[in-house]
Amino acid sequence: MSASPAPVAGAGRGWATAAASAVALALGVPAAATGGLGAAATAALLLPVLWIAAGPGRRSVPLAVAASAAALLLVPLLLPWATLDAGRAVPVLLVHAVAALVAHALARRVRGDLAHLHAAERLTRSVLDAVTEQAVIGTGPDGLVDVWNPGAERMLGRQAPDVRGALRVDELVHPDELRERWRRTAARTPFAALVADVTTDRPDVSGWTWLRADGSGVPVQVSVTVRREDDGRVAGYLFVATDQTQALESAQLQEQFTGMISHELRTPVSAVVGHLDLLRDDPLTPDQARSVEVAERNAHRLLGLVDDLLFTARVDAGGFPLNPTDVDVAQVARAAVESARPAAERAGVRLALDVPADPVPLRADPVRLAQVCDNLVSNALKFTPAGGSVTVGVTATVDHVRVAVADTGLGIPADELDRLFGRFFRTSTAARHAVPGIGLGLAITRSVVVAHGGVVEVTSVEGEGATFTAVLPRRGRAG
Repeated sequence: MSASPAPVAGAGRGWATAAASAVALALGVPAAATGGLGAAATAALLLPVLWIAAGPGRRSVPLAVAASAAALLLVPLLLPWATLDAGRAVPVLLVHAVAALVAHALARRVRGDLAHLHAAERLTRSVLDAVTEQAVIGTGPDGLVDVWNPGAERMLGRQAPDVRGALRVDELVHPDELRERWRRTAARTPFAALVADVTTDRPDVSGWTWLRADGSGVPVQVSVTVRREDDGRVAGYLFVATDQTQALESAQLQEQFTGMISHELRTPVSAVVGHLDLLRDDPLTPDQARSVEVAERNAHRLLGLVDDLLFTARVDAGGFPLNPTDVDVAQVARAAVESARPAAERAGVRLALDVPADPVPLRADPVRLAQVCDNLVSNALKFTPAGGSVTVGVTATVDHVRVAVADTGLGIPADELDRLFGRFFRTSTAARHAVPGIGLGLAITRSVVVAHGGVVEVTSVEGEGATFTAVLPRRGRAG
């Protein structure tokens, strides 16, 4: 039989062992009085023996065997009216010894497993308690909350004892948003609608408005993952929510600032460009002509920067329109190279073109596609020192057209590649070598390519150069 009660630490366990030993001795009295060890007496005596053997420490088994020996051998010797049947007592003692060893080994394993479970539980609890910037909420399969970390208390104004076992997580979601998800998924319950898009290998990441204890809303981004038992059954779900209030406010302020600056700058800069054009109609001295040329070049550069800011604001506002037509990508690449050739000659960089002689047709917005090529070539020239080279290539397959711009320039650190297309991001190499720019060209390029259904790939080795490739599907979203 199994006998591995929860061990009692310290003095408590000592008193328990003493009590079990006393019980064993007491059980030996009726056995000796009846003059034999029946099955009932043997089984009854086994219980305190197993209790003692299941205790921690190396002394448990010897103590258990000693208690059994005392009950089987010592008690009959001490009682004047009892008889000792050694022929039966010794085999029973051996059985008790083996049982004590087995019970001790099993109890030791159970204690080890419990210790690991308790350690894992403490680690999980400490991790959850340390997460204060995100709300971590665990539920059972029915959506009833069973985990509520300090981050959830801080974000939603509800204390853990008040919500565990009393609140379903779908009650936190704004009713209008939950009804929309419920209508879309046609789930049986609101909670089922909330987790309808969650799979074992893919969490569901969504934006929601959660409700605080006072009824006010907080915008959150929620990642929902499923918790499963060892046999695959759903044990519940884990919701990790991040407060998006500051992010949304920052994005709104940045959009307002960008839009305001862009519109406030574009009008006067356009006026400057217009008046510079008028100056060219008048007779100018060579020095005056050079001054007008410098002013015009910088005015156009500033106007391009304003246009980039305006384009970024349009992307933030929900995208930008595309006007797709049949485009020869090879011709777009040729035009980009010819447009950049004067800048390449001034920088001392060799500019090469590698495109097919035959047209490379693609359904795309010609203006935006030219913007992609111009941005990639301009970026490559800025990061390529004198004596280097930039090569623009176009290749095509049945499914895709690839526009690649390779340079032999400064290259990009490996740990910065994942941030390369973020707006206003500047690489450390750009900062060290004082390369001009504000970090919008690549972000705009990726936005245009993604709008066409494509992707931008980049490979680079710091100090050896980089290759940017716009991969455009021949049946992309632009059509």
